Amino acid sequence: MISIGGHTRLGRREFLRVGGLALGGLSLHWLFPARAAGAPAEKPVTDKAVVFLFLHGGPSQFETFDPKMTAPAEVRSATGEIPTRIPGVTFGGSFPKLAARADRLCVVRSYVPGDANHDIKPVVGKDSFGANLGSAYATVAGSNRPSGMPTNVLLFPRAVDPNAQPGQASFGRFPSTGPFAASAAPFQPDGDGTLKSDMKLNLPLERLDDRRALLSGFDQLRRGMEAEAEAMEATRQQAFSLLLGGVGEAFDLAREDPKTVDRYDTARLMDVGKIDKKWNNHKYYADNARTLGKLMLLARRCVERGAGFVTVTTNFVWDMHADVNNATMTEGMGYMGPPLDHAVSTFLDDLRDRGLDERVLLVACGEMGRTPRVNGKGGRDHWGNLGPLLLAGGGLPTGQVIGRSASNGGEPNSDPVRIPNLLGTVMHTLFDVGKLRVTRGVSREVMQLADYAPIPGLHG
Repeated sequence: MISIGGHTRLGRREFLRVGGLALGGLSLHWLFPARAAGAPAEKPVTDKAVVFLFLHGGPSQFETFDPKMTAPAEVRSATGEIPTRIPGVTFGGSFPKLAARADRLCVVRSYVPGDANHDIKPVVGKDSFGANLGSAYATVAGSNRPSGMPTNVLLFPRAVDPNAQPGQASFGRFPSTGPFAASAAPFQPDGDGTLKSDMKLNLPLERLDDRRALLSGFDQLRRGMEAEAEAMEATRQQAFSLLLGGVGEAFDLAREDPKTVDRYDTARLMDVGKIDKKWNNHKYYADNARTLGKLMLLARRCVERGAGFVTVTTNFVWDMHADVNNATMTEGMGYMGPPLDHAVSTFLDDLRDRGLDERVLLVACGEMGRTPRVNGKGGRDHWGNLGPLLLAGGGLPTGQVIGRSASNGGEPNSDPVRIPNLLGTVMHTLFDVGKLRVTRGVSREVMQLADYAPIPGLHG
């Protein structure tokens, strides 16, 4: 166990344990003399990354990207519609910024989640063998880049705001590795994951985004271990340096240009004090408004520095039944629409400005959709036959709508796109599947994920 501010001797075994536990499974074997005899084999990974924005609770297809304004009043979007950059295509009225960028998006209107259960599919579900998709990626790509950057990252609101609610775990475990090794688990920089449970750090982990606390803690560790570090052979010194080097900087928003932080910030879009406290989920609505923009900024920092799969979750805020817990469609979209519209639009603009838009694929969806009819209280209930799905970037064709929904917006009126198709698109983005098939040691589960047929129209 490593203790910042303490004095703990690190042998080779203990150092590897620090890597494995503290940094989401840091794979440092390539640094040691046993690997010096030959270069590592080429891996079948592409240079691309995926940011999966999970809209937990099940957003409505009507109030997002399929308004159905010619349908009866109880069916069509409760927030109206807005024209987009794609001729003849409209979005729900809460998304003017995304509508202006629709030529850079791909909306799937025939996406079938498959059931109406509250869970965390498709990020973790039966089609991914009960594992976070990023764990399948890290199994092949390695748990960490040579810089030490984790390849698989999980961002809850607490990653950017220590006062946010804990990560939602009632409906499934986002860090689940399923059949894959524990070292493939996503790295959580929020203090609630392995960083907290597997390291004793004498600094407030809930303030991991506090630059001074983070760097001060690392500096203490450097001083405390100076004698041991000097005694290490050169390769072990290099590994030690990586462990304490640029990884912390990637998760430190204080190292970002303040203008960029302000550009992403969704906290200024609304006064969260005005969110009606009669809804039991009002704290989650407030967390979403305060954190979503910064979470997307942190996701960009991660992929820019080498992460291959980043899960961003909003916590449980898209369940708009108009019951004691959740707001009506119109009120709820007033809370949820502007942060999503702003955060995703800013993220896409930032990727383009940095030349990353062809390299980073954004996926946004929830675990299900919403009923074709608004209920008597002004909400929509669970619906598994159709749900919203948004993709952008990653070198995929954009500016298009894939599939059609029926006139009531409740079922596909074209070939359905299902979860395995979405997973296939993710895998074909992250891997050269042809190389993957001839790579030794690739697990059956990874190969089955890679063999899923991608979304038609997005891959050759």
